[in-house]
Amino acid sequence: MRRRPAVAGLFYEGSRNALLKQIEDCFLSRHGPGMLPERKWGTRRVPALICPHAGYMYSGPVAAHAYKFLDKYSKPESVIIFGPNHYGIGTIVSIYPSGYWTTPLGDAEIDAKLAEEIAQTREIFFLDEKSHSREHSIEVQIPFLQYLYGEFKLVPICINDQSLETCVEIGEAVAEVVNKRNILMIASTDFTHYEPHETVLKKDRYALETIERFDVMGLYRVLEKHNITMCGYGAVAALLSAVKKLEASKATVLKQSTSGETSGDYDSVVGYASCVIGLD
Repeated sequence: MRRRPAVAGLFYEGSRNALLKQIEDCFLSRHGPGMLPERKWGTRRVPALICPHAGYMYSGPVAAHAYKFLDKYSKPESVIIFGPNHYGIGTIVSIYPSGYWTTPLGDAEIDAKLAEEIAQTREIFFLDEKSHSREHSIEVQIPFLQYLYGEFKLVPICINDQSLETCVEIGEAVAEVVNKRNILMIASTDFTHYEPHETVLKKDRYALETIERFDVMGLYRVLEKHNITMCGYGAVAALLSAVKKLEASKATVLKQSTSGETSGDYDSVVGYASCVIGLD
């Protein structure tokens, strides 16, 4: 099975050379880390990440902060990406079963063995391609990972049911399988949508504070209390539940921003953040 890109040429450049330049521009941007990753891997266990998933011109520099941080760590044996299901297609929690995901930078191989291991742990999981067919939240992370690692193995988990109960179950199941293995876990989310810049920064800070405390239930409370229209809250809840079970050391917000910083339109923006969670 080979999944073709759904948003190449839309969310990110559609040709190899243009995409490589776009990714490097994200790293070098004044809104990004300001330098390219060295890609010299150490021995420390990889952390977990939270990254945005909008078009690269808007959220790419924010995502680059998280991916640059991986310089300090070892190359993972596999990558698990939690993403929301924006279209409501397919099953409640879908794990892509096997094959490859293609981008202009080449193919990322699905870790079929790890996908099967996770799927066998709970009845909420389905090995399913359909849920992933149009979804961009996981896809937009892959070119950054290809730029960093070249070849790597991937397990995409697309979450249609973002209820607290389901997402805690997802995270705990994944943690049981990951255990002490050196596996990179990423939650893909944007934050508040289509409000003024300062309002978005303030609202999103409430959500980020719960992430820094590993407070999964608190995240759901502040989303409701402050009407925070965060699209991948379930992906973040699953990740937080996993890292709590794995006894994570610290969660750090590397960068918080909005689309207004790059578009110049501060009246109606989308909030972005990149975070890192230590597991060593």
